[in-house]
Amino acid sequence: MERTYSLSASALTVCFLMTSSLISSKNLNITTDQSSLLALKSHLDLEPSDLLNQNWSSPSNVCSWIGVSCSPRHHRITALNISNMALKGTIPPHLGNLSFLVSLDLKGNSFQGNLPGALAQLRRLRFLDLSSNNFTGEIPASLSLLPEIQALSLRNNKFSGFIPATIFNLSKLEMLDLSFNSLRGKLPQEIGRLQNLKNLSIQYNQLTGSIPFELFNVSNLERLALTENSLSGELPDDICGRLPGLQGIYLSWNDISGRIPGSFPECRRLTLLSLSNNAFTGPIPREIGNVSTLETLYLGANNLTGEVPEEIGNLHNLKQLAVGKNIFSGTIPLSIFNISSLVFLDLASCGLSGTLPSHMCSRLPNLQELNLYDNYLSGAIPSSLDQCSRLQALSLRDNNFTGFIPRQIGNLTMLKTLRLFHNRLTGEIPPELGKLRQLEQFHLAVNLLTGSIPEEVANISTLILLALTANRLSGNLPNDLGRQLPNLDLISLETNLLSGHIPDSISNSSKLTYMNLGNNHFSGAIPSSLGRLRLLKRLYVHGNNLKGLSFITSLANCRFLQDFWMHNNPLDDFLPPSVGNLSTILRVFVASNSSIKGSIPNEISNLTSLVELDLSGNYLSGFLPSGLGSLAMLQGLFLSDNGISGPIPTGVCEMTSLGELRLSNNRISSRIPGCIGNGISLRQLYLDSNTLSSDIPSSLWSLKDLLELNLSSNLLDGSLSPGIGKLEAAVLIDLSFNQFTGNIPTTIGGLNNLINFSLSHNRLMGSIPNTTGNMINLEELELDHNNLSGPIPKSLEALKHLKTFNVSYNSLSGEVPSGGPFANFTTRSFMFNEALCGPPRLEVPPCPTPSLHRSNRRKLLLALTIPLGALGIFAALILALILIRYRQKGKVPSRKDSFDGATHGRISYYELLRATDSYNDNNLLGRGSFGAVYKGVLDDGTLLAVKVFNLEQEGAFKSFDAECEVLRNIRHRNLTRVISSCSNNDFKALVLEYMPNGSLETWLHSDDSFLDTTHRLNIMIDVASALEYLHHGLTTAVVHCDLKPSNVLLDEDMVAHLSDFGIAKLLGDDQSISYTKTLATFGYIAPEYGSEGMVSTKCDIYSYGILLMETFSRRKPSDEMFDEELSIKSWIGRSVGDDGIVGVVDVKLLSTEDRFYKEKLSCLSSLMELALNCCEDNPEDRLGMTDVLAALEKIKLQFLAYGTPTTNIVQ
Repeated sequence: MERTYSLSASALTVCFLMTSSLISSKNLNITTDQSSLLALKSHLDLEPSDLLNQNWSSPSNVCSWIGVSCSPRHHRITALNISNMALKGTIPPHLGNLSFLVSLDLKGNSFQGNLPGALAQLRRLRFLDLSSNNFTGEIPASLSLLPEIQALSLRNNKFSGFIPATIFNLSKLEMLDLSFNSLRGKLPQEIGRLQNLKNLSIQYNQLTGSIPFELFNVSNLERLALTENSLSGELPDDICGRLPGLQGIYLSWNDISGRIPGSFPECRRLTLLSLSNNAFTGPIPREIGNVSTLETLYLGANNLTGEVPEEIGNLHNLKQLAVGKNIFSGTIPLSIFNISSLVFLDLASCGLSGTLPSHMCSRLPNLQELNLYDNYLSGAIPSSLDQCSRLQALSLRDNNFTGFIPRQIGNLTMLKTLRLFHNRLTGEIPPELGKLRQLEQFHLAVNLLTGSIPEEVANISTLILLALTANRLSGNLPNDLGRQLPNLDLISLETNLLSGHIPDSISNSSKLTYMNLGNNHFSGAIPSSLGRLRLLKRLYVHGNNLKGLSFITSLANCRFLQDFWMHNNPLDDFLPPSVGNLSTILRVFVASNSSIKGSIPNEISNLTSLVELDLSGNYLSGFLPSGLGSLAMLQGLFLSDNGISGPIPTGVCEMTSLGELRLSNNRISSRIPGCIGNGISLRQLYLDSNTLSSDIPSSLWSLKDLLELNLSSNLLDGSLSPGIGKLEAAVLIDLSFNQFTGNIPTTIGGLNNLINFSLSHNRLMGSIPNTTGNMINLEELELDHNNLSGPIPKSLEALKHLKTFNVSYNSLSGEVPSGGPFANFTTRSFMFNEALCGPPRLEVPPCPTPSLHRSNRRKLLLALTIPLGALGIFAALILALILIRYRQKGKVPSRKDSFDGATHGRISYYELLRATDSYNDNNLLGRGSFGAVYKGVLDDGTLLAVKVFNLEQEGAFKSFDAECEVLRNIRHRNLTRVISSCSNNDFKALVLEYMPNGSLETWLHSDDSFLDTTHRLNIMIDVASALEYLHHGLTTAVVHCDLKPSNVLLDEDMVAHLSDFGIAKLLGDDQSISYTKTLATFGYIAPEYGSEGMVSTKCDIYSYGILLMETFSRRKPSDEMFDEELSIKSWIGRSVGDDGIVGVVDVKLLSTEDRFYKEKLSCLSSLMELALNCCEDNPEDRLGMTDVLAALEKIKLQFLAYGTPTTNIVQ
């Protein structure tokens, strides 16, 4: 409705202007022309000295004025060109009186305001250029009254609103440029009326909707430029059949989708095709190789798939090729390296693999920029790169290149940018690279480079960036480092093996803004000469062997310093008061774990821009500075693990931006300040392990956004306020080891987000509130060592996430709840509560039963006792006879009775010998750490597997006992079933269910075997089910400890069964156990198990994550491509979250021709993300097996929704 009104108003304006034009045109002449220009001059902001001010004056002939052209015949102004004269002002309506004007050029000035409608009176106007000004408002509809207009440019202004449809009535228009404005709405379909239009440019606006189909009927169009709008829809397949004269197509940075048309060869004059940064899908059409005139091809940043077509090599005039940031597969077509005209080549971030041809540059003499970064390219970097003699930028970063850096790169004398970081390059940095005298960016970070930094490189005076982070570089820095680097802006040498002193000469690089020398072996004093780096913004010297703090004073000259890290150094010095003279814009100051002693200078409060201050883990003493309140912008204050004493100053309450306050493990005393509630931004408050006393101030409960509160291990007393229930955002509250009394407030039931809650080791009384059952996210609840009484509320059975529960050492009574999480708790949760009752496994008395039931029970017991007693005596006699008989026959191994042998009864040692043909190697199924497994056939034809332990192998006895202990009472469809056992001191064997389809390892890593995605998913779900049962389905959790493909066996239905419990661990009541010897398989071991011997269920989850990666990538963690720097985990991690996942999953699982390729790719990406979550370094960050199983089931459902392949299994 609004737009209709606007169009109506525009129409009235047009009618009015037409009438006015007819009335006034009869009275116009050269005098009125001169008056019009003088009126324009009066609307300009001119200085007396300005040329136009002096030249445009009444006495002189107007036709001789600057920028004015007149017609000799009519003696009227026909052209006005005052472009690029830095003019400011507005356009008066008087310009509409220049009725003979043919050309008006005002570009490149600073005109502002709206365009006057009077311009529509210029009926003879053919060329109007108002570009590069500051005009505002909407484009006047009155411009449609310029019947002769051929070229109209309003680009680079501030026009807004819709494009008036009437403008497309200008039938003679050949060029229309509305780019670089703020135009919105759809492109009017009336644009199809401009049949003479050759050049259309409406780039960098806010247009939406699809490109009108009518535009593709403008057959004379030569240039179509709609870059960077929000246009959508698809391009017609016959775009070039309709617009054969197109020479340039600029459609990048929109939301255009569908497939790239194959009709481009019909545009026989096409030189530029730019479709990058859209949503195109499918492959690059091979027909594009027939557009022989093409010079520029931009298809990057879409969702294109398939391989890069070899036919692109037919584009012999191509100068610029950019198809990166897509989802291609395969290798780089060799034909591309034959396009001798290429100047720019970008194939970055598109999933390409393979190696680079050794002579790739032999036919690329004109190449200036080569971008192949972020792919899966491998092999050596070709030494022939120096044949690309004009190369200025080379980026091969984020690939898998190996070998040495070719010294021939030093011959690329025009090179300005060299980026080889994030590869696996080895060897030393070639000194020949010092010949790159124009090099500005030298980036070799995250490789395996060794040796020292060549002095030749340190003398490249043009260097702006020098980044060698995360290598294995050693030795000292060149003594004169910096003397020859006057332009250096960034130097990053972090995480190497560099040693020696930091040279004073570094201060000669006076333009440095970023210096990172962290995590090396630098020693000695930090040079005071760093104070001469006056532009320095970020300084990192952490993780070295540096000493002393005297240099701090000199840093006062670095007035732009924002980040300063010097933690993890043996500084062994006092923090000087001059620290307060550091930059007033310093944001981050980190000096933790650095042996700093003495008190914190009060002058530190001068650093009013600080956002983070970390002095934790030092030897600081004395009181906290009283001026801390001046740090109004501080968000994190970390002073834990020191010897700070005295009270918490009230100035802390004035730090209204403070989000994290950590004062743990000090000697802070007195009360918690009553004003603590003023810290409205507090999210984490840690005051634990001090000597704070008195009660908790009531204002603390007003911190409604507090997430973590730890006041444990203090001397706090009093009762807990009901106000604790106001901390509704909290996820952790720890008030343990204090002296709190009274009841637990019932308001805790409102803490719905709480995960960890500890009130242990206090003097609390009364009952556990029933409302505790409302804390639905609770995982840990510790109430032990108090004086609590009454029953454990049955409402706690609803806490389905509860994993840790401890009410020991109280006076609780009644029945222990049995539902929900209580089925997993052990006696340790309930110790020393004498009035509790429940099941025997909790080691508490049984609960009393009603008297009638008790009487009936006595009768039943009496009725059973006599016959059972007789039966027991009879069984004892039979057992005695059997033992006598065995003794008479000698020492033959006996069957262990703890296994269910119901199917075949007793299986003797001699039966096993016959079944395995005396353990003939022909029946060998495999060998493990403690023995071998043989295929056996009993006399009745039953197949079985016999695991014979090698008792000479250290640990074999324990392995046998472990399997017996673990498998005695467990039954699960996904665990290998033990039929029987055979054992004495000289022989030990387990008789197992035979698995005809072998192990998962065979299926994954044999050339003649294949499992499709569905079967792999099913197998991993089976394994997850088994682990979930072991971890959570038993009274005592079992950790398998050796999860790998060879221990996953497959039955005749391809159902997976977890096997080999030879090093399994039973956790008992503990969540983890420490072992001094690690026996698990390398590559699958969790970090904490391998380094510390800590065993928990989280170890299995880590191994499961590795197994999941291996199953869907078919890469073993021991694959030769992996080493100390690159593991299967980091390899997968680099790919997940982007379309690079196609480079790591088994190539046989995906086909770009698959209708649901993208959806299945997403499912596989989710699987790898789940695997990475299982492999988090911190065990606590890993998912539990229940959650893993649920995630797998969800992924399977999603995958199955897209259909399954017809061929599932090949062997």
